[in-house]
Amino acid sequence: MCGCAILRFSAGLRVGCLVIAMSSLSVGQEAATETKAADEVAVSVDPAAEDRSKIAAAVDAYVAAFNSKDVDSLVSLWTADGAYVSRTSGEKLVGRDALRSDFNSIFSGDEAPTLAVSSESVEFISPNVALERGSAIVSQGGLDETTTYQAVYVKVDGNWLVDRISEEVVDVKATNYEHLKSLEPFIGEWIAEAGETTVEIDCQWAANQNFLARKYRVSTDGLVDSSGLQIIGWDAKNQQIRSWLFDSDGGFVKGEWLERDDKWVIQSVATLSDGASGSFTSIMRLVDPDSFTWQKTNRVVDGQLLPNTDEVVVRRK
Repeated sequence: MCGCAILRFSAGLRVGCLVIAMSSLSVGQEAATETKAADEVAVSVDPAAEDRSKIAAAVDAYVAAFNSKDVDSLVSLWTADGAYVSRTSGEKLVGRDALRSDFNSIFSGDEAPTLAVSSESVEFISPNVALERGSAIVSQGGLDETTTYQAVYVKVDGNWLVDRISEEVVDVKATNYEHLKSLEPFIGEWIAEAGETTVEIDCQWAANQNFLARKYRVSTDGLVDSSGLQIIGWDAKNQQIRSWLFDSDGGFVKGEWLERDDKWVIQSVATLSDGASGSFTSIMRLVDPDSFTWQKTNRVVDGQLLPNTDEVVVRRK
């Protein structure tokens, strides 16, 4: 009896100790977990978040002051010895007096420029010095100039002020997209089938969207009969869309494009590979985003009138 009682007591003691030990371990693990979580939160918080916010506000204030022609506010956003390097002349303006004079000159015209800025990054060189990078668009008289810039900000009495700005003009490539965008629905790969004949068309933008390039291939029973390339572009001198087509047989076609109601009418003049000349009118009508119709009318070869072709439905591949 006594032995069993001692055994039961000892077993209970061991169980009790185990429970206490496990409870202590659990408490220790929870404390360690909480400490780790606190450390992770501390790491994730950006210690410079407040300063980044102040610099962003300074950028917004600069743009607002510029667009409202508020020279006093603009100058107050610079340090006393702030310096700006002109993006056009390379001249360096130093100090608020020089900056004030330059701003007054900029805003003196009948149509003052406007400013739009996209801030892209802020890097802290030291607790009181930051480098901000971005891009800016200055608009005046219907013309836009795009630059990339670097601005050095200095923290003065808790405020972030501009100390240096340098810019580089971005070379914006000319494009005729605005004149050609109405042809954009024809971009893509297309196919038309009539009996054993298949016509495949691949139309894509060329560089800078100044031209559309249309490659075509005509096949019968899987064998290619002919192929070619058509270039469509904007004639700036005559203010008109034109095209030039070159086929695998050695012929070429020049076309003038006119948009009428819901269709495109292309007046074309052709020179065949054997020297014969001809003309015809192509009519393209967009049915929906995935199909258009195409037909040739008024076909003439060396003075001989030929019948119109049937209207063909061309579908997106």
